[in-house]
Amino acid sequence: MLRVTKLTDYATVVLTVLAEQAERVHSAAELAERSRVEAATVAKVLKLLAQAGLVESFRGAAGGYRLARPAAQIRLADIVEALEGPLGMTACSVHDGDCGIEAHCGIRAGWQRINDVLLDALNRTTLADMLAPALAPVPKNPKAIPAALVPST
Repeated sequence: MLRVTKLTDYATVVLTVLAEQAERVHSAAELAERSRVEAATVAKVLKLLAQAGLVESFRGAAGGYRLARPAAQIRLADIVEALEGPLGMTACSVHDGDCGIEAHCGIRAGWQRINDVLLDALNRTTLADMLAPALAPVPKNPKAIPAALVPST
């Protein structure tokens, strides 16, 4: 299964909580309570997000965290890279020379195309998009025509 780590998922959840009231500074304890993510995990993701420049931290009695820029300017790619490093479907998608069979491999270009498509989708999706209401579910059979039985007269 291809998926982001739980830490990246939790970071995205915490960021959406911050984005709901972006003008406020939120304490880590408040973010943990509102996101329902353990306080230690929230502290860990906030540290990584601050290092990546996605959140600002403030010290003192009224200290806490807020988004470093508007949610519409924070791409999902920024979040994934802050928590997991450069996105790569395979080792050779990110760095040359990480694979012993790289010189003889015939599928590297295919993985790189897939990597590019995924990275493009993460670059086009913002934190603000994640806050948007869910889309209506797609019908399982979009070609189906609704019909009803009507008694004959």
